[in-house]
Amino acid sequence: MKVVSTIVLLIISNVFMTLAWYGHLKLKEFKWFDSLPLLLVVLFSWGIALFEYFFQVPANRIGFKDNGGPFTLLQLKVIQEVITLIVFTVFSLIAFKNETFRWNHFVGFIFLILAVYFIFKK
Repeated sequence: MKVVSTIVLLIISNVFMTLAWYGHLKLKEFKWFDSLPLLLVVLFSWGIALFEYFFQVPANRIGFKDNGGPFTLLQLKVIQEVITLIVFTVFSLIAFKNETFRWNHFVGFIFLILAVYFIFKK
């Protein structure tokens, strides 16, 4: 159960993180948002990022081996990075129609999967 809880919380947290980091680039298409000063855009993104922490921190606490979870710190980080790239890729392909997923991206993802394999290898 802690494995599933950790991964689900990390996915939710990464959705918020991706929206905070890159969502403003899409919102720029709206005139009202594009006219905001950079400081307000940063504060807007911070407001979204706050929700990321509501999921990221519990995910790490639940999942961390020293707290009774199933994962080492390195494993948690690798899981989080892979989830981040998957969430970001889905977001960029849906929100930004001019982005394409190329063969070199696919190869890079294969290497990430290999990284997960080696990080989890005993």
